[in-house]
Amino acid sequence: MPRHKPHPAPTSQLRRHIASAAARLMAEDGIADYGAAKRKAARQLGAGTGDGLPSNEEVEQELRDYQAIYQDDEHAEHLQELRQAALGVMEHLRDFRPCLTGAVLDGTAGRYAAIELDVFADSSKDVEIMLLSSGIQYEVDDIPRRGHDPVETRLRLDWEGIPVHLLIYPAIEARNQSRNAHTGRTRQRAQTGAVAALIESARS
Repeated sequence: MPRHKPHPAPTSQLRRHIASAAARLMAEDGIADYGAAKRKAARQLGAGTGDGLPSNEEVEQELRDYQAIYQDDEHAEHLQELRQAALGVMEHLRDFRPCLTGAVLDGTAGRYAAIELDVFADSSKDVEIMLLSSGIQYEVDDIPRRGHDPVETRLRLDWEGIPVHLLIYPAIEARNQSRNAHTGRTRQRAQTGAVAALIESARS
């Protein structure tokens, strides 16, 4: 049986096309994972999905460019809506020192982006009990841990029609920095006051 030849590594020009296509998928189709967007874009362009794909940083820059060109007003309005909703959730979870993170914080949130919040508790059950006592339904995310990932529990819930992902860390982790799973860079976090300031600055 003849062997299928592997796809050659993408050229620099093809890398840019893949980064652009991946950014479009993230902006328009709601794909939040950089790796998944890159692999799907590569398949659409007939390229391999192994070595030679653009970096997450390249895709992020293309995503920002795409949103600025094609979704400027819509994106700004949607981002403001997401941040205001995030602030509402954070105020409700204030006992657990919530921090906004992810695409809603860094400004790359697409049309179907979820709000990502880090919260800190002595026990993840404390957060779950508080949600239940407030009548807020949630689901436990069964994503497996990665390596030394300190996240205890991942919860998914709905807030005013917007999906929210809660990552519950042990209380001691509030003093530690974490890494972005997509880029490997230090994970940006913003507390309630910083999120309120972002919202106010967008109004001026």
